[in-house]
Amino acid sequence: MTRPDGAASERSVVGSDVERDAAGEKLAAVRALGAGAPVLAFDVGGTDIKSALFDAEGNVLGLRRSPTPVADGDRTSVLMDRLEVLAGELRAAHPDVIPQAAGLVVPGIVDADAGLGVFASNLGWHDAPLRDLSSARLGLPVAFDHDVRAASWAERRLGGARDYADAVVLVIGTGIAGALLVGGVPYTAGGYAGEIGHSPIADGPVCACGARGCLEAVASAGAIARRYRDATGITPDGAKDVIARAAAGDEVAGEIWNSALDALTLSLAQLTAVVAPEAVVIGGGLSRAGGALFDELRTRLAERLSFHRLPVLVPAELSGNAGLLGAALRARELT
Repeated sequence: MTRPDGAASERSVVGSDVERDAAGEKLAAVRALGAGAPVLAFDVGGTDIKSALFDAEGNVLGLRRSPTPVADGDRTSVLMDRLEVLAGELRAAHPDVIPQAAGLVVPGIVDADAGLGVFASNLGWHDAPLRDLSSARLGLPVAFDHDVRAASWAERRLGGARDYADAVVLVIGTGIAGALLVGGVPYTAGGYAGEIGHSPIADGPVCACGARGCLEAVASAGAIARRYRDATGITPDGAKDVIARAAAGDEVAGEIWNSALDALTLSLAQLTAVVAPEAVVIGGGLSRAGGALFDELRTRLAERLSFHRLPVLVPAELSGNAGLLGAALRARELT
């Protein structure tokens, strides 16, 4: 799943009554899991780590966001060091809550069954045995998964996908990430399934991944803002500013937003024809565009398809906490 730039200093404090970031802004509330075993949960990204302890009632304790440690090349070792410290601080702050397992989710190509971080360009690892290494450091069984796939599982259990056994979860932010739920469980294909952001929808532009015409290079929030800046020399205040400019009659903004909607429609049409999801659950920053996104996609998708079963388009409900909740849910499956 794509994340915003991380802050230079650690955010929040373990065990505080109200969790706030470095600027004093309250962090998003975390939905309770319900009754079950206490577990630790870690959602690792290229810039930050979200961590927490969940108690037997499923309430979050000690939620914090801290910078992902930086190192030249492979960051596996420094990450393990950081997870050990975070876990120790959470346990010390809540000595009456004894975790029975931990959940760890990471970006990139992930083989959850083998416990491997197959590849992550921004974290530098190749076939890193992250599950076994973290289990040894934490002294606990560790459930290991891809961050967006874990987020999709949380949306399936607790959020926007809970009424749909066959669904696509699409996160549209700086990039575009996705996950597939088939028969109520994630479809993984050894970690390679769900790369919706890198599915081709045109012959160009060249994507940061090296391929041509990836959906992410045209329709992500980052691409929308970048394309407007490149076309006008004006740096917009994100994709939301481009969308607002389009609504106000800015022709360049309108063309860029229209092409992004067309690209998203094409990708959803392909998914509908091949996978036939009951629902597409959309999260990430672009989902906050509301009707400008959802209404347009519903209309364009209906116009493009014929006999196909149209998926319901619904907003994700768990916001930036979906990966953390997914990690906790996976950890409880080990107990």
